[in-house]
Amino acid sequence: MRCAMLLAGLLVCSLFALAQMNANAQSNPLLREWNTPFGVPPFNEIADEHFLPALKAGIDEQRREVQAISANPEPPTFANTIEALDASGELLDKVYAVFSNLTSAETNDRLQEVARQVAPMRAALQDDILLDQRLFARVKAVWEKRDELNLNAEQRKLLEETYKDFVRGGANLSEDHKKRFREINAELSVLSVRFGDNLLKETNAYQLVIEDKADLAGLPEAIVSAAAEAARAAGQPGKWVFTLHAPSIWPFLSYAENRELRRQIFTAYIKRGDNGNEYDNKQILARIAALRAERAKLLGYPTYAHYALEERMAKEPAQVYGLLNQLWEPALKVARREAAELQKLIDEQGGNHKLEPWDWRYYAERIKQARYKLDEDQLREYFPLDNVLKGAFYVANRLYGLTFTERMDIPKYHPEVRTFEVKDVDGSHLGLFFTDYHPRPGKRGGAWSSRYRGQYHKDGKDVRPIVVNVCNFTRPSAGRPALLNQEEVETLFHEFGHALHSLLSRIHYRSLSTVPRDFVELPSQIMENWAFEPEVLKVYARHYKTGEVIPQDLVKKIQDSKKFNQGFATVEYLAASLLDMDWHTITGEAPDAAAFEKASLEKMRMMPEIVVRYRSPYFQHIFSGGYAAGYYSYIWSEVLDSDAFQAFKEKGLFDKATAAAFRKEILERGGTGDAMEMYKRFRGRAPSVEPLLERRGLK
Repeated sequence: MRCAMLLAGLLVCSLFALAQMNANAQSNPLLREWNTPFGVPPFNEIADEHFLPALKAGIDEQRREVQAISANPEPPTFANTIEALDASGELLDKVYAVFSNLTSAETNDRLQEVARQVAPMRAALQDDILLDQRLFARVKAVWEKRDELNLNAEQRKLLEETYKDFVRGGANLSEDHKKRFREINAELSVLSVRFGDNLLKETNAYQLVIEDKADLAGLPEAIVSAAAEAARAAGQPGKWVFTLHAPSIWPFLSYAENRELRRQIFTAYIKRGDNGNEYDNKQILARIAALRAERAKLLGYPTYAHYALEERMAKEPAQVYGLLNQLWEPALKVARREAAELQKLIDEQGGNHKLEPWDWRYYAERIKQARYKLDEDQLREYFPLDNVLKGAFYVANRLYGLTFTERMDIPKYHPEVRTFEVKDVDGSHLGLFFTDYHPRPGKRGGAWSSRYRGQYHKDGKDVRPIVVNVCNFTRPSAGRPALLNQEEVETLFHEFGHALHSLLSRIHYRSLSTVPRDFVELPSQIMENWAFEPEVLKVYARHYKTGEVIPQDLVKKIQDSKKFNQGFATVEYLAASLLDMDWHTITGEAPDAAAFEKASLEKMRMMPEIVVRYRSPYFQHIFSGGYAAGYYSYIWSEVLDSDAFQAFKEKGLFDKATAAAFRKEILERGGTGDAMEMYKRFRGRAPSVEPLLERRGLK
């Protein structure tokens, strides 16, 4: 009788809530069904003020869905508990996907304020679900009967991950500890948003304004033109503006002869979040690290790194430190040799100064040009953005038979976005692919791949994904198209690899769409290998004016220069990875951020001529992203991708059987299996570190 009354009450509440949501949906496009091609968000109808009520509605709906599961009077089963939990929160996921993508790629003060309001709400919802004792009892009951159930491998994985989510989410904590656990999660959710907001404001606030044309000496014409256009856009015509965005700062540091100006812009870059102003991130990041350590301790882990790595391929901090230290000494040795070469060049040119971090790229470029006769500005002329994108499409077609057709009828969130329908080798629809390639004030720095909708099954139907690649590449200028440098070409192929991972997904449950952090970079990094293969370059590397295919001598120079400056690149990356691990193996109160970073770099014997790739105050990957105790993932995945690409080199660059195996065992499976076992099924054995050492010239 009580159960019937309870269900009746829940039904009345649900019907009332549904009626209210239907009323709201009439005025809020985020809450309506999207009658657009392929169910793309109706960006042209969505306004900033729609997000907060829609996100609240999504949170309320998931709360009701989960409460219904928890209160279900029927005995717990895989279907009514585990699958039901996986299916809950669809509205919230749908709305939040739009919101989170826009706050990264096209944000403003209003959206950032919504983010600050919603972060603790979402954290509270997550805690309410994972700390619900009745719900956990149902999950645990199914878990304990797992061997009696007739589950397939994907279902068993969903059950295992759901049970672990509850345990790792605090379900076994005492009531006092649950209360503290909630407080920590709420505070962390707000701090991480503040960290990212501060970094964006610091990055956008700086401009190096040049008025004297003589100060542009050494800079390529394309970079000068871009700076003139940036100045006009900033209301300073007749001048030149350089910013801290990648297409501006890195060419400036590589070519500008004015050493004092190089020092100024470099210093501004490495001081972001560390200026003692309202956007200073030092106390925020130290507090984040301390709270993560406290939360891990509540759950019974020695450090946050132990907690995080349990779910990754590395499993424990010792494994990560082992890999990083295995590479650190060879990298340091090569970097010191490189530094000596640079200092020698400075002395020979009468520089009369010691090599400093703002000098490295400038003198390295001089040596590269002299040694390999490889002029980056000349090389750019063969890499117009559109051609490079077509090159990535070509590789996907040769490997997997995919085709990409641009669509002009798809809603988009910014005029610069391009949209492509992706079809499989049999002509069936695979998904949509968006590209967004140039910097804007509302876009955070870096490059990433994300989803407006992930792939999963619903009511027996395969819901196909909507994927976006967002980057900060050189803009078109002075009548020239966007011309990419080598690093930008690699980045385009890298993020495209992430996109393929999402587009080729063939899973059933939304909860299994993610893979371990130290595995997720394998599909992206392996794609970089094709970018500069001579066979591929001949297809897409064509001069932007003449259409001439890149000359063979230039291709040889690219191949010959692959290992150049790898000591520098490896040291600055490994230093950031070690710094990340140090932050996430603390066990006590929040340390002084500046002192902690200094001690960490001294412990690893960091070279003074190189600055860690990400200093703590702007290390967004770990303090406002998903890479906490996981920045090492890029090098871990590089071990995998170097080894995996060897299979293609051994059997053929576009060998169909190898590509089919990589697609089936890696790209299609999401998080439905153990990552190492998935890799072994593809490769036939565990990965070897030797191809990585050879590639980076560290042997």
